Amino acid sequence: MGGGKKKGSRGAQALSSTVRFDRRALWTLNAVPKKSVYGETLRPFNGREHRRWDPNRSKLAAAMLRTRRDPGLLLPEQGTTILYLGAGHGTSVSHLYDHLCGQQNRMNGRLVCVDLAPRCLRDLTFMAAARPGLVPVLGDARKHAEWGVLLPRRVNWLFQDVAQAGQVDIFIRACERFLMPDGLGLLSLKAASERWTGDGEAALFAGVESALMEAGYNLEESIELTGFEDNHRLFVVRKPR
Repeated sequence: MGGGKKKGSRGAQALSSTVRFDRRALWTLNAVPKKSVYGETLRPFNGREHRRWDPNRSKLAAAMLRTRRDPGLLLPEQGTTILYLGAGHGTSVSHLYDHLCGQQNRMNGRLVCVDLAPRCLRDLTFMAAARPGLVPVLGDARKHAEWGVLLPRRVNWLFQDVAQAGQVDIFIRACERFLMPDGLGLLSLKAASERWTGDGEAALFAGVESALMEAGYNLEESIELTGFEDNHRLFVVRKPR
């Protein structure tokens, strides 16, 4: 991601009005000033407090550091509604909220977060108390009927990170149901969670690419996350118009 002169405070380059890249690190403008979510570093850029987005704890952050393209292209449009399947304890969710909504949701965004684990839901609910527009949902990513009513309109950005078999099918069905035409879908896939074919990870990931394209999606990039998240790859697809 090198090349070009970096702008802003201490050599930081803005990827958006809320996300900065600085010396192999990402930072988001803190939507809840003076508060960290998971012990991350807080740091000012031009007098505005940012939180370090740890790529070792966030597959989206890792992908943004590894992408061959502009990392800002992986982010959703500010002030929109997005869907996150497999939200976990909320590391990536918290930074997405910084970008999507801002302090007291001044940008009027909405982040619907679905997870199957009650412990994760407790953490997300606690986080949402200070973040209007963050919607935690206890539910199975496969069972749209249980929570789909929260998304009466299709979204333009969907992220999935569920560690269970059949990840590709779950992702394709979710994109068919919730992603609008020309919307961006991101699938974080752990090789060990898929059915083992005996042909190795490379063959497994190649099969995922083929399945996504056969389903009619345009594969924009396949990002290797080894070093941050071993045995993981993030697939970026665009839904046809």
